[in-house]
Amino acid sequence: MLIELSIKHFAIIDELTVPFEKGLTVLTGETGAGKSIIIDAIGLLLGGRGSSEYVRYGEKRAELEGLFIVEENHRAVKKANELGIDVSDQMFILRRDMTAQGKSICRINGKLVTIAILREIGQSLVDIHGQHEHQALMQPEHHKAMLDGFVRQNINQTKSDYQKLYKQALQLQKQIDQLSDNEQEMAQKVDLYQYQLAEIEEAKLEPNEDEELFEERHKLSHSEKLFSLLQDSYQSLYGEGRGLDFLSNAITHLEEAVTIDKDLKDLHESTSNSFFLLEEAAFTLRDKMDSIEFDPARLEFVESRLHDLQRLKRKYGSTVEEILEYASRVEEDLDLIVHKDDRISKLQEELQALWNDLLVEAKSLTELRKSAAAKLTTEILKQLRSLYMEKTTFEVKVERRSIGKVAPLIDGQKIPFGEDGIDTIEFYLSTNPGEPLKPLAKVASGGEISRIMLAIKSIFSNQEGITSVIFDEVDTGVSGRVAQAIAEKIHGISIGSQVLCITHLPQVAAMADTHLYITKQEDNNRVKTSVTPLTRNEKVNEIARMISGVEVTDLTKQHAEELLELAGNFKK
Repeated sequence: MLIELSIKHFAIIDELTVPFEKGLTVLTGETGAGKSIIIDAIGLLLGGRGSSEYVRYGEKRAELEGLFIVEENHRAVKKANELGIDVSDQMFILRRDMTAQGKSICRINGKLVTIAILREIGQSLVDIHGQHEHQALMQPEHHKAMLDGFVRQNINQTKSDYQKLYKQALQLQKQIDQLSDNEQEMAQKVDLYQYQLAEIEEAKLEPNEDEELFEERHKLSHSEKLFSLLQDSYQSLYGEGRGLDFLSNAITHLEEAVTIDKDLKDLHESTSNSFFLLEEAAFTLRDKMDSIEFDPARLEFVESRLHDLQRLKRKYGSTVEEILEYASRVEEDLDLIVHKDDRISKLQEELQALWNDLLVEAKSLTELRKSAAAKLTTEILKQLRSLYMEKTTFEVKVERRSIGKVAPLIDGQKIPFGEDGIDTIEFYLSTNPGEPLKPLAKVASGGEISRIMLAIKSIFSNQEGITSVIFDEVDTGVSGRVAQAIAEKIHGISIGSQVLCITHLPQVAAMADTHLYITKQEDNNRVKTSVTPLTRNEKVNEIARMISGVEVTDLTKQHAEELLELAGNFKK
């Protein structure tokens, strides 16, 4: 649930901190006081689309921050752990700063995140429903997601299996399409590949050849200097009056010194060992000098070979290994093209088997959806009756989707596979007895849409794992006993989820566990919004104002008292 919301320099809000409680919290106030701005702030904090226009005039940035607490097994905790976000005590602190230039900086528990991650986690914490959210209910393309969400646990595995096979089938189809390109293009590829392979094979490349040649060229081009250096080193060690001669004299003197002082024995031995090591080094230097060749012809050959390799590298890879790997790939592709008819035939057999398997999974999905549709229809009708739509007929129709791009022939019939099955889902409605069922978007009025949406939300709220639900004036277009039914329905949702509700209905306001009054004041020629929790007496006055609209009278106060008493009895 949302524990606290902090807003700074956002729209007409200068600085505001609002604590929230469990149950149903109602926000009321005059039109334009800033009720919807608070909901907009929450929406942006959850990853909604931002704009520099939200930054209060004259300020550099707007700052939004919210504290949420969730259950230990909440999906937001799992996602945060996957992203390396520390979640201690199941607490989430979401923060979003928006600059006057339109840039956003997002953080979750202090860690910088992208707007996409903020949105993914934010939308698992809060579900915002406003008048514009009705549009999703009016669009058939969203109905499938609603139905699948109704039976998420039962359908997820089958849906995942289907999507995995569907992806494999599309990849196979792509391979077949590539192999089935026009003959002229294939012939051109064959000529190109054959030329490239011949050029690489003619070079007779050896692994690491280029590195070895670079090293050899370096030695050959510096052979005279190398010989001179080795010769100087050898002469410094070997010969009369040279290093080894002096070291031999030192050993002779130390040998005689040991007869006087036995403690010099180790020194004598180490000096003797050094002499033999240096002598061996001198012999190695001599042999190395003898092996050095001044071979201009070999150097010219190495230079020429490196030039040839460089020419191949410009075409096929930065190293000899990459050139050889490229040749291997080209050889495979060439073999594939030369024997493409056999390959296509084999791939088509594999693809047909995949289509058959996919149809089995698709039919399983359809059966699950039909079963879910029947249950959802029953549940929605039950909810609609409690919202005084008892004469309404509602049905979730599961039908086969129309033929699209992916429609293979299976047993003589084209099957219209899609990313999530072969079904289309659409909600149908009839609000009057004797009238046929028609698509929801064509027959429902604003008030009816509000009630249908509320019915769906009542069914889904406990299943979606959402910690908070926000209703932004979803009660538009209703009054009287319907308004009372909506109030009771919203309260019912608040039992399982924290609910924040902006309303103009006194019946809904009376049902609140917490009533927040939004006001707008002018200070130093600037407008700012404030939020005040109402006491019992203040609730009476506010509900009376909502009833009368203009003047609060004793009669409207009595009516407000009655509404509060009725709400209290209902909640008991």
